[in-house]
Amino acid sequence: MKKLIMGSLLLLLLLTMTGCRSGENGEVYVYSYGDYYDPEVVADFEADTGIRVIQDTYDTAEEMYPIIKNGSANYDVVCTSDYMISKMKGENLLQKLDKKNIRNIKNLDEDYMRKAEEYDPGNEYSVPYLVGVSGILYNKKMVKGKKIDSWNALWDPDFKNNIVMQDSVRDAFAISLLRLGYSPNTTNPKEIEEAKNALKEQKKLVYKYANDSARDLLADKSAAIGVVWNGEYNYTHDLNKDIEFVVPKEGSEFFIDSWVVPKSARNKRNAERFINYMCKAKVAKRNFDYLYYTTPNTAAIKMIPSKYVSNPALFPSKETIARCTLLRNLDPDTTKLYGDSWKEVKSK
Repeated sequence: MKKLIMGSLLLLLLLTMTGCRSGENGEVYVYSYGDYYDPEVVADFEADTGIRVIQDTYDTAEEMYPIIKNGSANYDVVCTSDYMISKMKGENLLQKLDKKNIRNIKNLDEDYMRKAEEYDPGNEYSVPYLVGVSGILYNKKMVKGKKIDSWNALWDPDFKNNIVMQDSVRDAFAISLLRLGYSPNTTNPKEIEEAKNALKEQKKLVYKYANDSARDLLADKSAAIGVVWNGEYNYTHDLNKDIEFVVPKEGSEFFIDSWVVPKSARNKRNAERFINYMCKAKVAKRNFDYLYYTTPNTAAIKMIPSKYVSNPALFPSKETIARCTLLRNLDPDTTKLYGDSWKEVKSK
């Protein structure tokens, strides 16, 4: 769900070209969040299987959705987020997976597989790839001794022009709603209105709304406090040892990004081989080493040094995850209400 690095449009051009070279065992078209796995893993997959991988990336699930919905391009395997998988499944945009072709799914943590059933009952359409939680990244020196353990810190006037807030409608509203004691999946217009007004009030304190760049703004001391996904902690802490990460006591947003196969896929068997490869323990470990996002692959975790596995920023405890919530796909009217409310926040 979650590293949002600017994707290339190269594949959209490739798909319009003729005479593209195929691997000896065909190809597989992969569509995922940008920079979301070790590039060498793809090269090794090609060498091991003879399947050529054609890759394309996107920034947000909302950007990916109309591409699949409208058939603008044909992809065989997509990595996307929990709530979007629910939406796509409900609109008959996904194929059921043949688990006989994804035997390495046995490596995945049963707890995460059960949690994934919240958006994919029976785990029929998706295979978890990465998981994580949203939290507060802060510079312990710049916050001058204040205890940071609540979303209220993002409304603290002492941090005016030092706050980086997520630039995403559902993520921003999740923070505001949780702070107010509401569900981040609420469909109650009054609760959404209250959360909107709180975000409008917060705006005068915000230095910048950002997604990817939030970690860099904290690392170089452009800001004192901000919102990131836990996978960004290690990178930022390596650059600035004063950086700490906390999941607020009110709870937070939890995500599971998973592999799915669109209904329009032309190479389903190769897609399942790609997913199976990504579930290999050694491959999952390499992807962790590349990203430092939490892997749900228990076989891979056994290979990861304990200094990482024991770090609650990188591998949140079950108690932490228990107070976090997956975003759900919402009905069209509520989705529009959130979107209109976010536009109002950003425009004032």
